[in-house]
Amino acid sequence: MKLSEELLKRGFIYQYSTDDLGEILDGAPRVVYLGIDPTAEAIHVGNLVPYMLLNHLLKAGHKVILLIGGGTALIGDPSGRDAERELATIDVVSARAKKMEANIKKLTVGDIQFVNNYDWLSKLSAVEFLRDVGKHFTVNNLIKKDAISARLNSENGISYTEFSYGLLQSYDFYHLHKQFGADLQIGGSDQWGNITGGIDYVRRITGDTVFGLTMQLVVDKATGKKFGKSMGNAVWLDTELTSPYALYQFWYNTDDESVIDYLKLFTFLSLETIAEIEKAHAEAPEKRIAQLRLADEVVTFVHGADACSGVKKVTEVLFGKAALTTLSEAELAVMAAHAPKSQIKDATSLVDVLIETGLATSKREARTFIVSKAVSINEIVIEDADTLVSKQKHGTLSIIRKGKKSRVLIELI
Repeated sequence: MKLSEELLKRGFIYQYSTDDLGEILDGAPRVVYLGIDPTAEAIHVGNLVPYMLLNHLLKAGHKVILLIGGGTALIGDPSGRDAERELATIDVVSARAKKMEANIKKLTVGDIQFVNNYDWLSKLSAVEFLRDVGKHFTVNNLIKKDAISARLNSENGISYTEFSYGLLQSYDFYHLHKQFGADLQIGGSDQWGNITGGIDYVRRITGDTVFGLTMQLVVDKATGKKFGKSMGNAVWLDTELTSPYALYQFWYNTDDESVIDYLKLFTFLSLETIAEIEKAHAEAPEKRIAQLRLADEVVTFVHGADACSGVKKVTEVLFGKAALTTLSEAELAVMAAHAPKSQIKDATSLVDVLIETGLATSKREARTFIVSKAVSINEIVIEDADTLVSKQKHGTLSIIRKGKKSRVLIELI
């Protein structure tokens, strides 16, 4: 399968600057660049798509340049915002850039050349910018671009600073084309106007033909929300901000409508393997076969096989049929630190534990559950309604199950 065909089937491609995608991707290796402004220190799951695309391009033999926007981050991109971005200092942007570069290196599987546009934009004088760049752009065309048009019609408007952002990005394309031979820029769909502006600028200055393509914004089909926002808080790929356990749970909780799409975008599994997973998942969706494979693949890629193995075992204890006793001390520590749990006073009666955890609504109901052999502690069925739940007998952490589906993790204090 040609690279262009595979990337289309995986869902990476949204817009491209020629009638034939194969002209861009299936010929001689290109020098591809992706620009990222360091507006944060870490990478969010919603920003993972471009790095997965870069990996496919690297595997296909294309050369990749990752442009860290140390200069453009000082200006502010109006795309996707209804107000001016708060300007950060050079020191803050520089620190973010260094950390972001380190994080990106962990997410790529080939050699990438890193550059920072502060190195050349900071040397570009105002006169040079206006004469050599601004002269080639008309205000008439700029105000038609989606990002600028939206801001012009907003209550907050747009400053000349952010109005000029697209011109700086166009100059970046020219600089990278001249310096390194870059002939393909990729980016999110919100960057299409800036990318096409760069294509036109390079043609005007050099006469050369360069290309661009964008990726579509990933949306959770079940909620209609921007991917990665459905949990209410950002899910990061940095362990200091989001634990491997929380990252695993994020992918494990993917809805059935989206999980196959995510396997295509966020894993390196072949399309044939994904088709087999899709078939097995459709036959038994309650087993969450696709979600488990998605979580396994992504967490292994981001944090390594050992980290994934540990959080997978914790998940199997909490939501599957594995026993708490199968966990190592390190895995128990992961569970204690990150899994949702109820804190119960040591040596509390099992009847009261069932009520406090919501597994029973009354003492009478709790006793009925127990004597009917519907309740277990750490996989051991309890028949005595007078049982005390204690650290000495059951350990600090315990799994209380009621029936086949209801279970809670408790911590005795």
